[in-house]
Order: sequence, then C-alpha cells, then structure tokens
Amino acid sequence: MTDAEDRKPQSDEARSAFVPPSGLAAPADSESSTTSEFAVPDGLAVPKPGPESETTSEFALPDGLDVAPAPQHEPEGSAFSTPRTYSARQATFTPPTGVPLVRLTKDVPWQDRMRTMLRMPVTERPPTEPVQRHDESGPAVPRVLDLSLRIGELLLAGGEGAEDVEAAMFAVCRSYGLDRCEPTVTFTLLSVSYQPSLVDDPVTASRTVRRRSPDYTRLAAVYQLVDDLSDDETQVTLEEAYRRLAEIRRNRHPYPGWGLTAASGLLAGSASVLVGGGLLVFVAAAVGAMLGDRLAWLCAGRGLPEFYQFTVAATAPAAIGVALTLAHADVKASAVITGGLFALLPGRALVAGVQDGLTGFYITASARLLEVLYFFVGIVIGVLTVLYFGVQLGANLVPDAALGGSDPQPVLQIAASLGLSLAFAVLLQQERSTVLMVTLNGGVAWVVYGAMHYTGDISPVASTAVAAGLVGLFGQLLARYQFASALPYTTAAIGPLLPGSATYFGLLGIAQNEVNRGLTSLTKAVALAMAIAIGVNLGSEISRLFLRIGSEEKRRAAKRTRGF
Repeated sequence: MTDAEDRKPQSDEARSAFVPPSGLAAPADSESSTTSEFAVPDGLAVPKPGPESETTSEFALPDGLDVAPAPQHEPEGSAFSTPRTYSARQATFTPPTGVPLVRLTKDVPWQDRMRTMLRMPVTERPPTEPVQRHDESGPAVPRVLDLSLRIGELLLAGGEGAEDVEAAMFAVCRSYGLDRCEPTVTFTLLSVSYQPSLVDDPVTASRTVRRRSPDYTRLAAVYQLVDDLSDDETQVTLEEAYRRLAEIRRNRHPYPGWGLTAASGLLAGSASVLVGGGLLVFVAAAVGAMLGDRLAWLCAGRGLPEFYQFTVAATAPAAIGVALTLAHADVKASAVITGGLFALLPGRALVAGVQDGLTGFYITASARLLEVLYFFVGIVIGVLTVLYFGVQLGANLVPDAALGGSDPQPVLQIAASLGLSLAFAVLLQQERSTVLMVTLNGGVAWVVYGAMHYTGDISPVASTAVAAGLVGLFGQLLARYQFASALPYTTAAIGPLLPGSATYFGLLGIAQNEVNRGLTSLTKAVALAMAIAIGVNLGSEISRLFLRIGSEEKRRAAKRTRGF
C-alpha cells in the first residue's frame, strides 16, 4: 500500500467534523466512536439512567434537586374552577381599612335594614340566617328570584320608589337564605342576580313592567307580605307566599267606578274653593272634572294612550269655564279651570321621580320625569285648545285676576283642603283605614302653608317646601308605626299644595299671545312642583336621620358623585 492510499479516508464517518484529529486519543466507547457538543465533559458526574430510559436530556434536573411528584389524575383547570387552596370559611381578602363591624337592629322596619345593606358594598354586608326555613336541599333559587320579581313588579306598578322596590326584593331573597343578591330596578325592567359564592356562576332573572296603575290598597298588602317574610317568628313557605301574592293580584279595587268619578268632582270643587271660588264655582268645577273623568274612561276603553286621555280630560273643565264666561255669569272662570286642573296634575309621578333622582336612581328618575312632562304637555294641549277658541269667541279671560281674594277665609280653606286630600286618597285606591290619617295630614300641610304665606308673607315656594317637608316627616312616622309604605300617607296629603293656579295662568298667557308672562307663570309652577317633591323626600330623610334606626353606626353616603 502506497503513502497516498494511507492518507485516503477509509469511510464516510471519517469525514465528520467531530472525528478527533491525529494524535488525540479517542474515547474508549465500544458502542459509539463519535461524540457531540451536548455531551457531558469528563470530570462531571452524570446520574445513571434507569432501566426505562437510557438517554438523558438537556432539560434534565441536576442531582440534589427534588421535585414533588405530580398527581396521577389532575383534572384540566379552568378560570372558573375553585382553587385547591380556597376555603369558604376562611377570609381571602381584607380591605386596607379593615372590615367594619355592622350590627343591624332587628326590631326596626325591614325597609330600614334592607336599605342600609343595599347602600353598603357587597363585601361589607353582614351574613344573616335565613328567616324562612326550607328543607335540607336548600331553597329553590329560581322560584325565590321569581317571587322577588313579582313582588317588585307590583310595587313599581303601584308608584313606589326604586330604592324601596330594591329593598323589598332584597328582603325576599334574604328571607330564604339568598344573601348574595343584587336587585336592579329601572323604569320598566326589574332584574335580580344571585351568586352562591365567588367562584360559582350567577343566576339572573328579569321581568318587565308593562302596566302601571296607582292602587295603594294592593301596595299595602304587598308590604304586609314582605313584612311577614322578613319576620323570623312568621313562617311563610314559598307555596304560601305565591298563594298570597295571587290573592293580592285578584283583589278588586276598594271603591267602585262611580265613587272614583265622584271623588274627582270633589277634588276639583275643593281645589276651586282653595283659590277663592264660591258655591257656584264649586259645582261648576266638580261637573267639569267628572265630565273629563268619564271622557278619559271612554278613551281608555278604546285603547288610547294616557297622553290622549289627559288631553281629553283637560278640555272639559276648560270648556265649562269658557262657557260660563261667554254666558256672563258672575263666577270666576279662572277658579273653575284651576280646580279642574288639580285633578289632572301628576303629583304622584313627580314626587316619585324626584325621590329616585335624590337617592341615586338617575335612569328611573329621568324616565319618571319624562312621563310627567308628557302628561303635562297633554294637559297643556287640551287647555290651550279650549282657551284659544274661547278667546276667539270673545271670552273675557283675565290673566291678572287674583285668585284667593284679598281676604282669605281660613276655616273654609282648611275644610276645602281636607276634602281635597280625602278625594285624592279615594282616587289612589287607598285602604279605608289610612284615609282619615292622610286627610288630617293634608289639612296640616295647608295650615302650615297658609300661616307662612298669607300671615307671614313668605314666598309661596318656600312655604310650599316647608309644608311638603312636614307632610313627608309625618307620613314617614306613620308608615314606621304601621310598618308599611309611606306613599299612602304622603301622596294624597300634598294635593292642596299642587300648583294648579300657576299652571292655568301660564297656559292662559300663552293662549293670549303673552308668551313671556306665560313662561314666567309656568316657571313658577315648576318651582312649586320641585319644592313639593324635594320637601317630601327631605322630610322622610330627616325622620330616618333623627330616629337613627337601621344601623348602630352612622350611615355612609354613596360616593357616586365624588369622581371615584
């Protein structure tokens, strides 16, 4: 063999870049004569592979590092699965300021207790034992939510404020052990969500309020049902609660249709006396209001919306007032028209709307006030149409006529205010047991207003606000004594304070092409209406502030308008 043949490679393996050069001893490995750049260098101990694996990996852990063995059957994790370290009995989060200790007094109305908890964050609400007992399997969550929605529907349809509706729904849920509930109330939609724990999926139900009608007898019955559910001494099962709720829905109104028509006439006649009318004015205003009520019933039977019902009802008293003026009768036509407008002014919806706005329910408040605006526009169209034709026919309607006269008659006006509140209570379908108290409350409101305005020569807006505040205060005290809603004791009592005369003179000024004077009078009417609503709500809040019930600690206001 020549020297050239000795230098020629013997095989393809010899051409590898990893073949050691001449003069370097190759590793004594019988299985493989090649090495790798990932091979462990000499001098470093390598753990011996087990019988199942003869190879090692670059990701192998060095000796001395112990790894906990993995579970044999680990389920696939989820973002909503309960962590292994979570325990429902152990607090997992503590606020930086600590968890405040809240003690709720049990001998106070359920409205105060539920309202106090609703104004707290969810994490700070104290857990309570379920009042109504159930079997060991727990309450039927969908049925409890449905019961709370049906109760909230009746309350909202009856004119109750959004916060009180949420308090009632929350009370029903907590009575059956569902403490992590969040009720939500808007103008036409009710919803409630229940979450068993922080890691469970929530259950949500909703219900739409299609029809609203003031029936304070039904409202009082619903409040009695919620009070029984919140009482730990009264055991009411779900079946019994549904049965009582069905009976409340089937109950007929306490007053017949002709009684409501007569009440509208009494309301209009009493209102005309308040603004200086006599016997003939009383009769004319009563006839106009009863005629307008029958026309509104006819429109309702034909399926017309409430906007057109208010428009048609407003034309009747205005037409009678214009007819008396054209007949040159010795009556105050302005008092007749003003009395007829008292029966149509939406004072109940206005008070509820302002109350929702003051308590933070801005969507519901906006919807209620928009409803009041539409009703008011309907009244404006009906009255303006009649006044326009009356002016064209030569009716001598004097917008500067002083209603009430220079010498007010206190005894007659107090009697008229009592009659007006009584008629208003009948129109609201109140229980007969509450009619006397609300009538007296309305008389007190007018006495305070007359003493401040006529005797003390104070502005009508300030006098109205103070009188309405006393109405709200007395109504809230009576409601707390009866463990019932405050609406039956306050809504009818504000009837004598409604701005009927300012509304009429504003419309008359616009009809006579005196827009500036008309808008000024209408602005005064709006200011009086807002004074009534704010005064009623402020009186209710003052009663809660001084009585200090519902929580032993001072109630903290909601930080909704602080920017954080």
